Amino acid sequence: MNHAIGIDLGGTNIKAVLVDESGRVADRASRATNDFSSSIGDWSRAVSELIAQFESAARGARPAVGFASPGLAAPDERAVAFLPGKLKGLEGFDWTAFLGREPLCPVINDAHAALLGEAWIGAAAGLRNVVLLTLGTGVGGAILVDGNLFRGTIGRAGHLGHMCLDVDGVRSIVGMPGSVEDAIGERTVAVRTQGRFSSTEALVQAHLTGDPEAGRIWKKSIRALACAIGSYINVLDPEAVVIGGGIARAGLALFEPLARELDTIEWRPGGFRVPVRPGELGEWAGAIGVARHAMHP
Repeated sequence: MNHAIGIDLGGTNIKAVLVDESGRVADRASRATNDFSSSIGDWSRAVSELIAQFESAARGARPAVGFASPGLAAPDERAVAFLPGKLKGLEGFDWTAFLGREPLCPVINDAHAALLGEAWIGAAAGLRNVVLLTLGTGVGGAILVDGNLFRGTIGRAGHLGHMCLDVDGVRSIVGMPGSVEDAIGERTVAVRTQGRFSSTEALVQAHLTGDPEAGRIWKKSIRALACAIGSYINVLDPEAVVIGGGIARAGLALFEPLARELDTIEWRPGGFRVPVRPGELGEWAGAIGVARHAMHP
């Protein structure tokens, strides 16, 4: 049976999986990246070691290899074409040439890869029109239209965290005022809480223990997220919205108030309610999705 290796290159960890054509994960591993603060040789060597480990586990087979990464992938999928300000050295790095492999080792956006994973063996399996949101340090996203990943003209499609919710708000990293990312992303927790909390987890825990100010801030963030999701629904008319990323681990503290907010704002012609569900593949969704893409580009 054919296998593929999926490598998800994140700012904190390199996550890697060996997957067969049925979606069974035969092996998985991770390595710290520290935002690639070490030399190119260090993290590219770590990737090479992971690939060698998985090739050994594949018992002599030569699996396809794919890479997921933040940023915009080049149209030919040989490298990340645009990734300003983080993961220094990754922009323009040609993995196929570095590894000396053929055929192509495709590189795609990490949120795009996560949706491919969820659509293959996760929360979106069997669906053809899906919106994926990844809630973490920032807010990423991806869109499935008629069973196909929607990339847009230059690969920019799916940057759902940079939709404007407040025309007078602070600009996001792409210049968008009052973005979804600004309203709920981890990177703005300290600002939103006037320095009281440095993580969403701490904010939510304070809310759950009865802190009224933490509750007010968290509910405001949930309201903003609901307005964003309602807007995506109006534009894209999906079968489901899947939410992944670290903030999704808040569980019922996220999904229950989000459902209540959507009850007040979602347009539901004929009573049709779009289900909002947690991702099923967790932090491995991107690696699994790009492994699938490497097998079936």
